[in-house]
Amino acid sequence: MNLTEDISLSTDTIHLLSKEQAWHYRVAPKHKNASTFTLYCEAGIDQYAMAAELEVLLGTTIILEPIPVEQVARLLSKHYIKGDAAQSTTQLDFQKEDNGFLLSLIVEAKNLKSSDIHIESYENKCRVRIRIDGMMVERYILKQKDYPALINRIKILSNLDISEKRLPQDGRINFKQQDHQFDIRVSILPTLHGEKVVLRLLNNDATNIDLNSLGFSEFDLNNYLQGVRRPNGILLISGPTGSGKTTTLYATLKLLNKETRNILTVEDPVEYTLEGINQVQLKESIGLGFAEALRTFLRQDPDVIMVGEIRDTETANMAIRAALTGHLVLSTIHTNSAWGTVSRLSDMGIPPFLVANTLNTTVAQRLIRLLCPHCKHEQEFDTNLYPKQFKPYAEVENHYTPKGCEQCYYTGYKGRKAVYEVIPVDQELAMQIKSGNMYINELLKERGIKTLAENAFRLFGEGQTSLEEIYPLLFNY
Repeated sequence: MNLTEDISLSTDTIHLLSKEQAWHYRVAPKHKNASTFTLYCEAGIDQYAMAAELEVLLGTTIILEPIPVEQVARLLSKHYIKGDAAQSTTQLDFQKEDNGFLLSLIVEAKNLKSSDIHIESYENKCRVRIRIDGMMVERYILKQKDYPALINRIKILSNLDISEKRLPQDGRINFKQQDHQFDIRVSILPTLHGEKVVLRLLNNDATNIDLNSLGFSEFDLNNYLQGVRRPNGILLISGPTGSGKTTTLYATLKLLNKETRNILTVEDPVEYTLEGINQVQLKESIGLGFAEALRTFLRQDPDVIMVGEIRDTETANMAIRAALTGHLVLSTIHTNSAWGTVSRLSDMGIPPFLVANTLNTTVAQRLIRLLCPHCKHEQEFDTNLYPKQFKPYAEVENHYTPKGCEQCYYTGYKGRKAVYEVIPVDQELAMQIKSGNMYINELLKERGIKTLAENAFRLFGEGQTSLEEIYPLLFNY
């Protein structure tokens, strides 16, 4: 078999071998039926002796299929992750009498730096997927008869109604086990074949978040800090769900968190906890929404207010009012670009003159996966790979592509970095807002402001990421 030929293992066969068995014998499961178990093994070994030993261990007839040593290493590193980063699937067997499977699953996902766990039911199978570096990875196949019990456990731990299976439910789990302590946001959605559960793992520790390490260029960071240091006004960060907006906000709050400042936040959910900041958890079921919390905040003598998201007209009006009365307001909003926040606020019914008088900085951000430094592959670049009509910001002769190794579990990527577009709103730009002019590209170029596409292209040109990763942003140049 050619090394370049990719072998994929089925999730429902992976659990037939433990991590220890797979690594000790350096084998990976290919197929199992009632009478035989076919395993991939390294070429050049004594297949007869190993098959005899494995037959005793596994209690079935073993058929070994030799493949290159490098291919076995790839399969083991990808599906049987070593160390404490992941438990083997046999250690995560479903036990009806306890929460062992669920608790081990959560610990595994946290150690793998996963942001979400998806538990899903279909007509013929149930599966568990986790999101790592923004990408979904299938980890386990569950028996359908065990699925309702698992959902009920999650509901009990998050104080939800186990008898309600027709309506969506939202809850929260405060997870404490050994050295692990963090919150989990629970979302349950009724689907055609059962309830789908998404567990969002929230990072409670904000002490290690630093603005300097998030991905700002020096120029953008200086522009951003100018807005942060202003005593009043609104600073808005836009981007899709999961683009790191909350992390940027908390890095900002950490910078502003002084004994001399009163900082209040209202969030849904509270993703980080930070000593010295007064944090409010949204509870819309009892009437505590963003607008209601902001109304009370103004009577709490605040210096800085952070609103988790501006999602309706009432919240936008309260944020504007807070900024007009001398407070610095930080928040997020859903738009495609930094300047798009202006039209979004106008769509919410905020008069342009109020936006111009209060908006001091607008930011857009995305998360870009970084190539694994241990295995990224350099090759000559073909300009035909760019999107049609795209004009590159600089000439690229060679570029790097993902390859995959043990360090990155053969994904080709390791870690993520944010890319930003930061627009400080000065007097001239405020006049453009008042006049309703949305076409300000030339003004931004005069100020040296880089777009999301330009900053993402810089990472590509420096060899930190691949063209595939920044490709969606190049359509917004």
